[in-house]
Amino acid sequence: MDNSIVQNILEKQVLTVVKAVEDKIDEEISALDRLDLDDIEALRERRLQQMKKMAEKRSRWIGLGHGEYSEIPNEKDFFSVVKASERVVCHFYRENWPCKVMDKHLSILAKQHIETRFVKINAEKSLYLAEKLKIVVLPTLALIKNAKVDDYVVGFDELGGSDDFSTEELEERLAKSQVIVYEGESSLNASKSKGKTKSVRQSSYSSDSE
Repeated sequence: MDNSIVQNILEKQVLTVVKAVEDKIDEEISALDRLDLDDIEALRERRLQQMKKMAEKRSRWIGLGHGEYSEIPNEKDFFSVVKASERVVCHFYRENWPCKVMDKHLSILAKQHIETRFVKINAEKSLYLAEKLKIVVLPTLALIKNAKVDDYVVGFDELGGSDDFSTEELEERLAKSQVIVYEGESSLNASKSKGKTKSVRQSSYSSDSE
């Protein structure tokens, strides 16, 4: 194909995109022009109220320990933690390499997703809790919403099966269970599964993921 023809096609495509963007901007400007002062003041007030509510939420979350990845010292504290926060990711761990890999990713996500509490608890020192929740493989993440375990991430099977998975892969997996608020690609899948409770049977696993 002649270069001049290709150039013309590209220029037409660019002009089409530019025209669409301009039309969108014109539409938004027209909508603003139709607003009177009372409408603008109402929008401003609504936005201020939304910002105030979000600031109050963030303050409450930080007060509960959100924004950092911390360890629960004992089983008794586990129950108070999951009751206090709407969304909790709890890592049942032991002192091994796979659990240290999980720690690294969860430390990053705790800072990125302040809406969720990220904690860990030593499974070998929490035998009653581990048995009650059927924790067999370590690491296991218990994904908790409204004080109930809603889902599990068991080992690395759902993360590519090896320890070189990315933080983004774990983030997308947590988003599928809606235990974090995520505006990425996987949020579409998360919305499809809304209202469904996924149960992962852990009793079928009998070996450590090491």
